[in-house]
Amino acid sequence: MMAASLLRRDKKATAAHLKADLNRIDNSSGVRQLQELLDAVLNPEKPAADSEALDWCKCLIAGGDGFEEFCITVRSYDNATLCGLVWTANFVAYRCRTCGISPCMSLCAECFNNGDHTGHDFNMFRSQAGGACDCGDSNVMRESGFCRRHRLRTGENVPSIPRDLLLMSEMVLPRFILCIIQYLRDGYVEPDTSTERDLQKVLQQLEPQISFLEELTKMGGAMRTVLTKILTNQQTFKELSMGQEENLYAKKNYDKYLSALKNSGLVSVEEKAQGAAADVTVGAEGGAGAMVLLGTSAPGSPDESSKEEDQDAGQSVGQRKRVKLSSSTKDPCIIESLKHKCFLEELLFWTIKYEFPQKMVTFLLNMLPDQDYKITFTKTFVQHYAFIMKTLMKSHESDTMSNRIVHISVQLFSNEELARHVTEECHLLDIMVTVLLYMMESCLIKNEENSRHVVVNCSEALLKNNTYWPLVSDFINILSHQSVAKKFLEDHSLLMLWMSFVSFFQGMNLNKRELNEHVEFESQTYYAAFAAELEACAQPMWGLLTHCKVRETQEYTKTVVRYCLETLQIWFDAIGFIDEPAPNQVTFHLPLHRYYAMFLSKAVKCQGLDLDSLLPDQEMLMKIMVHPLQIQACLSEIHSNMWVRNGLQIKGQAMTYVQSHFCNSMIDPDIYLLQVCASRLDPDYFISSVFERFKVVDLLTMASQHQNAVLDSEQERPMLEGALTFLVILTSLRIHLGMTDDEILRAEMVSQLCMNDRTHSALLDLIPENPNPKSGIVPGSCSFEEMLSAVADFKAPVFEPGGSMQQGMYTPKAEVWEKEFDPIMVVLRTVYRRDVQSAMDRYSAFLKQSGIHTGNPWPPYKERTRLHPCYKGLIKLLHCKTLHIVIFTLLYKIWMDHQNMSEHVLCMVLYLIELGLDNQVQDNKEDEEPCIEEHCHDSWFPGTNLLSNLHHVINFVRVRVPETAPEVKREAPPSTSTEASSYGQNSRRLSVNWRENLREAQVFSLVAERRRKFQEIINRSNTEATQVVRPKSSSTRWVPPGTPPQLVTEILEIRESMLSLLIKLHQKMSSKQNSLSASWLEDMDTSRHAHGDGITAIERILTKAATRSCQIKRSIQDICGKVCPPVPPKKNSPTDKKTMDKEERRQRARERQQKLLAEFASRQKSFMETAMDVESPDTEAAMDLGASEVMESEVLYDCVICGQSGPSTEDRPTGLVVLLQASSVLGHRCKSKEAKKLPTSDDEHIYAADTCGVANDVRLTLMQRFFKDSSCLQSVSIGWDGGVYVQTCGHTLHIDCHKSYMESLRNDQVLQGFSVDKGEFTCPLCRQFANSVLPCRPGRGTEAGAWHTPTNKKPCVLVKEVEDLQEKLGLFPTESNLSKEMEFVIKDIKNTTQKKYMDYGKNPGSPDNDFLFMYSVARSNLELELVHRGGNLCSGGASAAAKRSCLNQLFHVLAMHMRLYSIDSAYNPWTKLTQVTQSKETDGFDEERPEVPMLFRDVPSLLIIFVLTMPQPLRKEHFSCVVKMLYNLQFTQALAALSSKFSPEERQAWSTAGALKKNAANAEKSFEALLSHVISELSKDKSVYKVNTEETSMLISSVWSPQSIEFSLQQFCLPFLRLSCLLQHHLYGDSLTGCLEEEEFSSLAECLGILPSTPQPSNVVHSASCLQWVVSAFDLVTQWCTEVTGLSQMQAEQSLTLLVQDPQWAAPRLLQLPDNYNIIFQYYHRKACTACKKVPKDPALCLVCGAFVCLKGVCCKQQGTCECVLHSQHCGAATGIFLLINASVIIIIRGHRFCLWGSVYLDAHGEEDRDLRRGKPLFLCDERYRVLEQQWVSHTFDHINKRWGPHYNGL
Repeated sequence: MMAASLLRRDKKATAAHLKADLNRIDNSSGVRQLQELLDAVLNPEKPAADSEALDWCKCLIAGGDGFEEFCITVRSYDNATLCGLVWTANFVAYRCRTCGISPCMSLCAECFNNGDHTGHDFNMFRSQAGGACDCGDSNVMRESGFCRRHRLRTGENVPSIPRDLLLMSEMVLPRFILCIIQYLRDGYVEPDTSTERDLQKVLQQLEPQISFLEELTKMGGAMRTVLTKILTNQQTFKELSMGQEENLYAKKNYDKYLSALKNSGLVSVEEKAQGAAADVTVGAEGGAGAMVLLGTSAPGSPDESSKEEDQDAGQSVGQRKRVKLSSSTKDPCIIESLKHKCFLEELLFWTIKYEFPQKMVTFLLNMLPDQDYKITFTKTFVQHYAFIMKTLMKSHESDTMSNRIVHISVQLFSNEELARHVTEECHLLDIMVTVLLYMMESCLIKNEENSRHVVVNCSEALLKNNTYWPLVSDFINILSHQSVAKKFLEDHSLLMLWMSFVSFFQGMNLNKRELNEHVEFESQTYYAAFAAELEACAQPMWGLLTHCKVRETQEYTKTVVRYCLETLQIWFDAIGFIDEPAPNQVTFHLPLHRYYAMFLSKAVKCQGLDLDSLLPDQEMLMKIMVHPLQIQACLSEIHSNMWVRNGLQIKGQAMTYVQSHFCNSMIDPDIYLLQVCASRLDPDYFISSVFERFKVVDLLTMASQHQNAVLDSEQERPMLEGALTFLVILTSLRIHLGMTDDEILRAEMVSQLCMNDRTHSALLDLIPENPNPKSGIVPGSCSFEEMLSAVADFKAPVFEPGGSMQQGMYTPKAEVWEKEFDPIMVVLRTVYRRDVQSAMDRYSAFLKQSGIHTGNPWPPYKERTRLHPCYKGLIKLLHCKTLHIVIFTLLYKIWMDHQNMSEHVLCMVLYLIELGLDNQVQDNKEDEEPCIEEHCHDSWFPGTNLLSNLHHVINFVRVRVPETAPEVKREAPPSTSTEASSYGQNSRRLSVNWRENLREAQVFSLVAERRRKFQEIINRSNTEATQVVRPKSSSTRWVPPGTPPQLVTEILEIRESMLSLLIKLHQKMSSKQNSLSASWLEDMDTSRHAHGDGITAIERILTKAATRSCQIKRSIQDICGKVCPPVPPKKNSPTDKKTMDKEERRQRARERQQKLLAEFASRQKSFMETAMDVESPDTEAAMDLGASEVMESEVLYDCVICGQSGPSTEDRPTGLVVLLQASSVLGHRCKSKEAKKLPTSDDEHIYAADTCGVANDVRLTLMQRFFKDSSCLQSVSIGWDGGVYVQTCGHTLHIDCHKSYMESLRNDQVLQGFSVDKGEFTCPLCRQFANSVLPCRPGRGTEAGAWHTPTNKKPCVLVKEVEDLQEKLGLFPTESNLSKEMEFVIKDIKNTTQKKYMDYGKNPGSPDNDFLFMYSVARSNLELELVHRGGNLCSGGASAAAKRSCLNQLFHVLAMHMRLYSIDSAYNPWTKLTQVTQSKETDGFDEERPEVPMLFRDVPSLLIIFVLTMPQPLRKEHFSCVVKMLYNLQFTQALAALSSKFSPEERQAWSTAGALKKNAANAEKSFEALLSHVISELSKDKSVYKVNTEETSMLISSVWSPQSIEFSLQQFCLPFLRLSCLLQHHLYGDSLTGCLEEEEFSSLAECLGILPSTPQPSNVVHSASCLQWVVSAFDLVTQWCTEVTGLSQMQAEQSLTLLVQDPQWAAPRLLQLPDNYNIIFQYYHRKACTACKKVPKDPALCLVCGAFVCLKGVCCKQQGTCECVLHSQHCGAATGIFLLINASVIIIIRGHRFCLWGSVYLDAHGEEDRDLRRGKPLFLCDERYRVLEQQWVSHTFDHINKRWGPHYNGL
């Protein structure tokens, strides 16, 4: 009852009243009242969306104050020292590596900018998953990096909080939170019954309530403390959670909650029951110690579980028994259902159930600055960990959910203190490992039918979508803390569990080689497999390795190594492995091998452990070696195209395996492990295994023919090269065998730089670093930079205006090429084989350039760092007989030119010899193993030392050859050895078919013995297995398919040693007899040996051998002395002929190629000069418009399509390929030369009022107010904004050819990047973009002959002639193809720009409008050409712009069109220019507006009108006459404009001074006289000068002298003269002479013929001396002035505005940008759009006018067009240049297409950072910005940028 009355009262009053009650000592009534009120207000049965409850809560909490004031009060007691700002995905935050302790540290922009991070290694980043600001948290970052606010504020100086302030909050909030929880319980339905949408609906309704909680957390520490108390108080939860007895609703609500809890355990209730019955352990999967927790993917109900099991059964796993967790798990609560003790726990539970709604996550994280809360929350999170995993696996939105989980967990687990605490108290490690195991077990499959090993199935969603990522990421995060990692390494049962987890990945994604047809479906599961191994196995491994760096941690390493070996043994048993890998299959995933390898490496390198103590017996080593070796052989097979039928994905795997992010977790450990095995196993056994694995054993015979049962002949060579290269890598790579970290970094860097020049970021990315980001080596650490500057030079970006944008690159220093280039490292690190070639090309270019070697160099041999003593055994590989036999055989085969040998094979063989010479075995006992010697009765070499074996001569070899081989003797055996050597010449071979014939094949008899010995070791250990397996492998393995020819045994006479073969090869390669004289060793110069080709390499080897042994030196001298050339080959054998001529042919081919190239280059040059903008006036072709020679004959045009040359005719016109585009470049010009600044704060603005376009608009509008429309439209030009610019590439084509070309383009459906329907095409010759064809007028190019002759007629005669010409009516051209085409072009021109840029008249569509538009097109093109020439004509000559100009043709087309309009003679301005007329009486014309006075008219416009409307071609004398008359007008306008700038006193003075000169002889040519006349005329009647004079006098402080007046008159007239001159140049082909800027006026005046060219004595040109009057000057001027003063309607200031027109404009500029990109980014990326008032997702800036627009924003769309496109139409007439704020790149919009231009901001290393991915500071690159501006001004975006695409108005 009471509640009801309270509810009706005013909320504020009630709140105040209750607060007072509660503050009394006896507050029971207050409490009761409040509870009743809350029961009524917070009734969960009311709909959640009802806002009344929230209002009540706010009022009650504030206790009668306003809620806002209450917030401010509470905030003043905020004692928090942490920032803790929480952000969600896509927020821009910062990370400073210099200040961070944990690598996850991040700062909000405000804290970052308020801290001091100058010179630090920081970057800006876009948050992926969300995060929180760590400022103030000294666990995560160093205090020096705190911002000002969090550095000073500690809790001490905050006053303690009054008790009553938060009293109401403590009472109201528990009920409020309970209410939210009740809504959540109520709304939840299991996902299988509900759709996701239902849950979303519940959340949407709760939005305001959760936001309110979030608001509370932001009130600071005081309020957070209250909330923490409520959330963690167990008593409150007990009282409130179940609801009162009598409340039915609450009871039902609670039951819902209980049923939801039921399945929250790892193993659900039903499963437990079954599990108890079947208590089984599975050894195979878990291994001896650990019984693995199995169970299908957490089914929610019994029926679901059986369904799941059937699916599993389908996956050939069979019904798996569930296994209860072994005793190792100390905490049963992982499996049990959850039990909640406080609100926080239940709140988190529902947060998980609802799949982490963003608002809830933010609320929970906002509370973290409260320390008590942080600890409780972390424990709660860990308690729910298994439940989180179950929910995650079921979720449909696992991506979003993963991000939200990590958003929370990274805040909790990055703190070492907290992580250790939870590990100790809540068994965090056990929980994590168990949960991960459980998760992976949901997707296991059998590896193969007959094996017992199960692996994860890479095609399951769990792996494909990386669903495991959040859990693995948390695990890696906690392992980065030393204390936690140590606990993990000490806990053996956990390690064992972890090893069984890792073994799930061992052998996953097994590839079987397709032998028959190509696979139908290429699976892409390998991505998932590589990602899983890297993230789930390798990264935790690196994490553990960082804590095993010192001797004290030896025990840990021993334990891990022991468990690795145990697990490996279990794996070998499970896959039934004995000693041979299954043929034709490979897996790239051996994480157990790699764990073992990496811990071994660390043990030796950092912990000083003895390697042997960690190694198993020989038998195990032989097993361990097999799979990594199989991978190496398969890599070679894949590159030899033996796996092509498996599709591209297998190549993808081979590439990923060596790729920079994977190599040090995959190929490096594999090679290291093989090196360890090689150093401990018998070398002969190892070498023979390698050749057998690479399938090239059969090839290693001295016979010229052999059979290979396993390889096709074209695969033999690449496989042999692969095997040898692998051996070289194996014996020379030192990454884990003794190199220091710095040496490794250096080697990696050098190898990457040698392949290609690299940008800084590419290099950072390519250098393998510990994948675990928490390892000590941070990329970008100082050692990286130091090393980079030591090995590389920085090449700053270069700019060719037409080229691609270059980035700053690093290139190797010269001494690096000379001393450190290591081809072996390059081979190991290349993903693409072509990179090896690229490195070699760059190397040979360097050698040529520095003059070291000019031929084709061989890969240089590089000295290696010393081996760590533990690995000395590796050298034995180089000193074993098997290898020496192989080397001998190969040298022999190469010398004999057997097939399938190659330069690469020889190169590797020599490399191996040299490695052997450089690495001698110390204890070199000659009598080693006599027992084996006995077996091998006719063994090859006496001992194993390479040095002694080098000169050992081998006389006879017994080989097995096919009967058909040339070695087989058909006649009686010859008696003498000479014959023997001749017949065996091309085919001495040695056979290695081991299995076939152990006794005869003396070659590998030794190997066979060794293998047999090892076989016995293995057989003893598993005899039973052998009986089954052995026969199969021994008897059938090598039997070739089909029936090959029988093998017979032959004996070859050889009589060579390795030394003699080397010397003979030297002769063969240098193709000289006796290339080495007997004494060459003495006069050897060793320094030149480091670089060169094979000849150098052999010399180097011989020298090394000779210095190491005197015996060898003697042998060499002997051999060199008596070496005889091989018997000259018989002519009939084609192979020999081949080798003979090969060199010669090559030479000829080279010469031919050179010749061709030279010819091609000269052609290309001539084409470039005619076609492109090459600035070379001397090469202008005849068709170029600037051609100055006078041609009498017709101009001939070449058609670039049909190739015919001929004149343009009426019937078959020729046209110029042109691009028409609308342009507003002219309109954007300003008065000042300085570019406008881009605003970067609220107080800066850009005003557009001072641009040329605006000024001209204002002028026209003002005229149209007072004057006749038709007259206005002839007094100005338009086209400043949206004018049409015409440019050409200079190529011509027949118009009919063009039409058929367009047809073919239309039918060609390839995406061309342009739209054929809009008439767009590319020039068939130079591929420049174009969209129209401009017809060429038949006849001569420029007006020749008679038109040029200088005239003697008097000016008055010429004036009359001009008048008559104007009276001539335009003859309508006869209808012809030419005139039709001209009409089409006019139509194209009109369609190029928008309607609004054409209609300026009062009545749109009138001829006047059209007339204005046409002559303005000519004006725009002239003006633009002037701009391109730098704004003046001082440079003279033809410029690049002139080459693109087609003004001559354009003028004729426009003239033809404009002849349709004739100017009414009554209004003809010509009469007003040249005659003094009687002023007409104005009585009859009252209602009609006056015409525009001559002094207001734009003179250049008049010039163009006259020229275009007079009959073409126009005689030059008439043109000059027009220019002269117009100059008079222009000069008078200059005087009038000037006079208005004087102060009244000055005006008076000049007026009187000039009046005296009026009667002088040359008064008409003296500016003083004319100026005085103008002043007096304009002062009459309605004086123009009446305008408020104070203002003007303020402005003008300078005094005008005759010089300054002269200067300003010239400046005023210059634009007109420039335009006239340019027009004359295009119409008559007059050349433009260059001049100095000071002399421009006189030079132009002379060129136009208005300045009498008598040399003036003082060399000072007076502008007035150019005047030529036909009638009395003063009368004419009076007439012009009276037109102005006689205007009745106009105010003086308006006439003045029109009078003072300033024709001078500065060049167009883009905005000036700040130097540092961050200034732009910080201001604009949060700025709200002016149109929609929202912060755009993709903000963009117009660089022309500074407008801020939404890119792609739907919010600002108008009629389906997005804002950027709209703006580009409005601001640039469809050309827009936009800077994308969030990407730092510039896009260009041109009409319906757009392209990414690149960025003008580069980082310190000269690189772009597109999309700000790296977030490094960026700085403006002036050169790039200049290039951009230049492309904008010259309208060349279309030509220079190649990648255009349609934007469909969506930008």
